[in-house]
Amino acid sequence: MTETESIAYDVVVLGAGPVGENVADRARAAGLSTAIVENELVGGECSYWACMPSKALLRPAIARADARRVPGLSGAVQGPLDAAAVLAHRDYYTSNWKDDGQVDWINGIGADLHRGHGRLAGPRRVSVEGPDGELRILTARHAVAVCTGTRALLPNLPGLDEVKPWTSREATSAHEVPDRLIVVGGGVVAVEMATAWQALGSHVTLLCRGHGLLPRMEPFAGELVADALKEAGADVRTGTSVTGVTREGPVVVAVTDTGERIEADEILFATGRVPHTGDIGLDTVGLEPGSWLDVDDSLRVTGSDWLYAVGDVNHRALLTHQGKYQARIAGAAIAARAAGVPLLETDPWGAHAATADHGAVPQVVFTDPEAAAVGLSLAEAEAAGHRVRAVDVDMSSVAGAGLYADGYRGKARMVVDLDRETVVGLTLVGPGVGELIHSATIAIAGEVPVGRLWHAVPSYPTVSEVWLRLLEAYRDA
Repeated sequence: MTETESIAYDVVVLGAGPVGENVADRARAAGLSTAIVENELVGGECSYWACMPSKALLRPAIARADARRVPGLSGAVQGPLDAAAVLAHRDYYTSNWKDDGQVDWINGIGADLHRGHGRLAGPRRVSVEGPDGELRILTARHAVAVCTGTRALLPNLPGLDEVKPWTSREATSAHEVPDRLIVVGGGVVAVEMATAWQALGSHVTLLCRGHGLLPRMEPFAGELVADALKEAGADVRTGTSVTGVTREGPVVVAVTDTGERIEADEILFATGRVPHTGDIGLDTVGLEPGSWLDVDDSLRVTGSDWLYAVGDVNHRALLTHQGKYQARIAGAAIAARAAGVPLLETDPWGAHAATADHGAVPQVVFTDPEAAAVGLSLAEAEAAGHRVRAVDVDMSSVAGAGLYADGYRGKARMVVDLDRETVVGLTLVGPGVGELIHSATIAIAGEVPVGRLWHAVPSYPTVSEVWLRLLEAYRDA
């Protein structure tokens, strides 16, 4: 291994996923010289193994389900999906796992891309071991931003390596539809991939050790999604743990805590994420390898004046859009500090504070029905000590829902802080609700009083009229 002389930049970014790209973009927009380091594909997990391929797989399944609920159209969409076409469309949205376009974008903003394994090598220093074995040292005048994301957490089960299980990566990039698929988990990845592969022709068995699906949302969200998966033909079992796995020829066998043996062609473990920080040199700056990185609201690592941790690695909100939001805040903070600004805007909702992480985080689960939420659930609000009231509305009571789909099934819950008279949480479950959640995000982030929301008139007849029903329910409670 040979070493070149060190190269100095204002900012060095570890990780070229959406978060790292946005930090680099904001730094360059402020006129700071910037290097970005990546040892896989530029564009990261979201572009190739998560958000984009998973939604490309799910969109045909959801569109078909919606069409089957529309009179005059339902009879034309009763057949199976064209799996080959769906997988080809997925490949298109991953650019066939080539990153040329993303590299062109980095070049276009004027940042330098260094391919290789990046590791911290002491304060303000990053070593990059290139694919040819060459070692480069990058130094940062102002900031190093760790944007390395997370990786799948696999349980400690005997023989798991020999089974060659799917993680989210294999589930979003597989090129053949397994006849039988076991999905272990009950969170977002588990239910989305169960939805996609069931629709593509797999017989899915979903094994969740908890008492319900989507445990981070209101309980009714998981209940409605579970009911729909069962109606689609999936075998959904809650309160069930996997205690062992084996592969017998081409067949995977999962053994449950009751001793039952379940056979399949593939098994997906969607059992959580861990920070991708095990081999990035954290020990050289006094931090624990493999740990989550604690940060302040400007995304600067606690105890440091130069190290930032942005996106999933700080464990604030493991969502691409939230990581990109953090990146914009971090980029602004890095630029302000580099310019010598004496006092940053770090008060809540300031230009240098990622305040939304604490109570205005939106999420959409792209199942059938969709589940969308922002802010606090009722249980979270009560646990945080807020004096709140929750109101529920059956979404079939909204005229627009009936027009959207025959037999529309869904539910909405609004959580209101009684002391401030503002909405602190909203959860929606039903077909098409993912496009409704941003209005709630605005209401929560803007701390709009409930009294003012009366004057935000929803168009008739749209599903958005659920807002009026929720406000009426709150007024009449």
